[in-house]
Amino acid sequence: MFSLAQSIDGPPNTMSLLPRVDIDKPKYDQNTYEGRAKHFFLVTNPLNIFTTNAKLEEARRIVLNYRAGKDVPECKTIDDVWRAKYLYDSAYHPETGEKQLIIGRMSAQVPMNTIITGGMMAFYKSTSAVVFWQWCNQTFNAIVNYTNRSGSSPISKPQLITSYCLATGGALVTALSLNRAVKNMNPLLGRLVPLVAVSAANCINIPCMRMQELQNGVVLLDDKNDTVGISQKAACLGISAVILSRISMAIPGMTLTPMLMNVLEKRGFLSKYPRSNAPIQVLFCGFVLIFATPLGCAFFKQRAEIKVDNLEENLRDKIKKDRPELDTVYYNKGL
Repeated sequence: MFSLAQSIDGPPNTMSLLPRVDIDKPKYDQNTYEGRAKHFFLVTNPLNIFTTNAKLEEARRIVLNYRAGKDVPECKTIDDVWRAKYLYDSAYHPETGEKQLIIGRMSAQVPMNTIITGGMMAFYKSTSAVVFWQWCNQTFNAIVNYTNRSGSSPISKPQLITSYCLATGGALVTALSLNRAVKNMNPLLGRLVPLVAVSAANCINIPCMRMQELQNGVVLLDDKNDTVGISQKAACLGISAVILSRISMAIPGMTLTPMLMNVLEKRGFLSKYPRSNAPIQVLFCGFVLIFATPLGCAFFKQRAEIKVDNLEENLRDKIKKDRPELDTVYYNKGL
C-alpha cells in the first residue's frame, strides 16, 4: 500500500519497483550457446533500423538514467529496461555513445547482406557483375568496421584504406580466377565461387583491420576485470575466431541458395521464368540470414578465455609469479 506521503506527492519512485541488474552485461547467460544465440537475435534484429530518432533518444535516456540510478518512469518492468538497452545498443557506439551510421549498425547486417549476397549469387558469371558486387561487399564491410571501431584504439584512415583495398583485391582475384577455373565444370561449383571469394576477403580484411592487436596484443583480465597482462597470442586466437564466425554466417546462405537454384535449373523452372532468378535468390538469402547471422555470431563467446599455461612463455611466467592463483584469464574477442 502507498503511504500518505506517496498519495500526496504522487506515485512512488519507479526505481524502487524495478530490480537492479547490470545492463552492461548481456541479458542471457553467455556460457551457453543458447544464451549467446538469444542475445544476438536481439542485437541483430533488422526491425531496429526502422526505429525513429525519437524512440532511439528515449531508449538512450532510459539507459543513461538507469545506469545512474535515476528514475525511469517510462519502464514498468525490468523487461522494458532490457528492451530499451538492446534498442540503444542497436544504434549507439558502446564506448563513445555516438549514434552510428545506419548501414553500419548490427541491425543492418541482415537487410544489407541480403541484397549484397543475393546479388553475388545471382550475377556470378559476368566479370563486370563480379567486380561490382564484390566491391559492394567490401565497401559495406569497411563501413561496418569503421562504424564499430574501437573507441580507445580507433582505426586510422590509412589502415582502413589499406584493409579495404587488400580485401577487395583479394576477393576479386579469388572470384575471377575461380570463375575461369570452373567454367567447364558442374554449374553448382560456379555458384559456390562467391562463398570462396567472401571467405578469402574475410581472411584478409579482419587481420588487416585489427593489425594493432596482432602487433601489440590484447588486454587480459581476471574474473574481476582487473588487467593482468597483454597477449599477442590471445589476439591471434580472438581474430581467428572472428574470421570463422564471419565465414560461418555466410556459409548457409551461400551454399543452400546455390543448391536451391541448381534444383530449379534442372527442373526447367529458371528457363520458364528467367526473371525470377534474382528475386528468388535475394529473398531466400534474406530468409536464411535472419537465422544464420545471430547463430554464427553465437559460436564463440564475446568474452573469450584462455588458460594461463597456453600464453606466451614470458607472460605466463609473470602471471604465475604475480598471481599464482590464476588458472584462466579473459579477453574481448571482438565481432
